Amino acid sequence: MKITDIRQQVKRADRFSVFVDGKYAFSFSQDEILHLGLKINQEFTKDELEQLKKSAVQDKAYDHSLNLIARRPRSRWELEDYLKRKDYEQEIIEKTLNKLSDAGYVDDLKFAQAWVRTRRLLKPTSKRRLQQELRQKRVDNEAIEKVLQEDEADELEVLRSLVERKAKRYPDKLKFMQYLLRQGYNYGDIKSVLDGAD
Repeated sequence: MKITDIRQQVKRADRFSVFVDGKYAFSFSQDEILHLGLKINQEFTKDELEQLKKSAVQDKAYDHSLNLIARRPRSRWELEDYLKRKDYEQEIIEKTLNKLSDAGYVDDLKFAQAWVRTRRLLKPTSKRRLQQELRQKRVDNEAIEKVLQEDEADELEVLRSLVERKAKRYPDKLKFMQYLLRQGYNYGDIKSVLDGAD
């Protein structure tokens, strides 16, 4: 069996289709083509070709993961869940996550730090709410605690700011308190801030 052609894909210029004995066999990223040293007229045994097919699946899983991470940072669990939904085998998923981790693309502590930083900039919220969000992303408790200890936001100031922005929308004080409780603020702080706003 022999590679008869290697063609750049039309929709993905960074990926190449590999043809064996005149038929499409699999695709690889440009980096992986170079890493494996694949070239036209290169010959393979049946076993070597099967190994290349497995490597192609691994490469595609890695490529899918990078595309997802490019949109926003992800927790390890989010990536694992995504790859499971794409029907990759567990062995491929583990290898992909380890490769991403080795490259520094997957790090739950850095993910949690970025999550808190972004939330503080875009939509200030309570530490309790941040903790819930990070738990939903399956970030481990140790990383969550560390990140929230590092967070220098003044919870009362964040609450005051929220009360100022939302007060007109909630003329009913009880409903406003319920809304603020759902946002993760504690009753004592809410009462104190609302009483001070009267």
